[in-house]
Amino acid sequence: MDIRDLARHLNVSIGTVSRALNGRTGVSAKTRERVLEAAAKLNYAPNQSGRNLRKGRTHAIAFMLQPHPGDHQYGEPIFMPFLKGLQAGLAAHDLELIAVMDNPGDDLDRLRRIVEARWADAIVLAWTRRRDPRIDYLTRFGFPFATFGRSLSGGKTYPSIDFDFLGAAEEAVDRLVSLGHERIATVAPSPQLNFSYLFRQGYRKGITRNGLRFDAELAATGEVNEAGGYNATKALMYRRESPSAIVYNNDAMALGGCRALADLGLEPGRDVAVIVVVSTAFSDYLSPALTGFGTKLEPLGKRLAEMLLSAMPRYAGADGPRIIREVWPLELTTRESDLPRRKTSESPKSESDNLVQMPLRVV
Repeated sequence: MDIRDLARHLNVSIGTVSRALNGRTGVSAKTRERVLEAAAKLNYAPNQSGRNLRKGRTHAIAFMLQPHPGDHQYGEPIFMPFLKGLQAGLAAHDLELIAVMDNPGDDLDRLRRIVEARWADAIVLAWTRRRDPRIDYLTRFGFPFATFGRSLSGGKTYPSIDFDFLGAAEEAVDRLVSLGHERIATVAPSPQLNFSYLFRQGYRKGITRNGLRFDAELAATGEVNEAGGYNATKALMYRRESPSAIVYNNDAMALGGCRALADLGLEPGRDVAVIVVVSTAFSDYLSPALTGFGTKLEPLGKRLAEMLLSAMPRYAGADGPRIIREVWPLELTTRESDLPRRKTSESPKSESDNLVQMPLRVV
């Protein structure tokens, strides 16, 4: 039943029904009571979409995720607890969270539809890039948004929250050097993704600050999934001077990397030290469990909800809208995968030497 049906049933105008239901003046107490009783008896529910259009509000926030080409096929593990916290923060203000999955490489088409059709009151972006056309578009349009990750685009005109990838990568190198490692490699996705760029910067800073020579060939690039970590790790271990330690940018790549080490007859922790930035619960249940940097993700999502709403005039406090930008530290949890460097009498001299050490696999 819509408002027209209710008005016909009561033999009154649509305007009378609307005023009675919304508590506005111009309706007698008797008529208002009659309308409310009929609405309850007939299970009438107002058309919320129509109300939203009239008020210019949808009561929804869109989380827009545009996977990078080759992204982890099972979904990035950090997003589920993060989204749980984000939804809880929005629900406190009677806002719903909707998820929008975009296609890799499709920068603006779906984003434009959300904004121009006003499918949501604001947008949260993830997988931010160094230069991000989505942020430039939203800034020009003046549409409310926040980001999970930093970018050079848009200046400081929008809320953002991010991990301290740079600091964690630097600390990972410090730890490995303290354990006797000198050939320290890293595996990360394309530096076009801002978190990967920051991670690489921290890695390089840690290498040079510890008096080691930076070798660009030890900074491997792979897709953001297990296969990317697997292929990048094998390429590193086939080098004439293979690394004794590897720092991975996420646990999906680390999972593939550990499989590559196993296929080469090497054990993480015993033969090659492994550290992950950022790690999730996956790292706890691998064998050996992986040393890594992480943080609680639900509070992170809830905090971004608070930051987004603080920037929107409708939800801002008495002091008015505020732009808040935060970088959260990552805490190191030591497990079994980064033991001190093993002292060996021989090291591989060539790629063929490494290949000889590979176990025979029967398929």
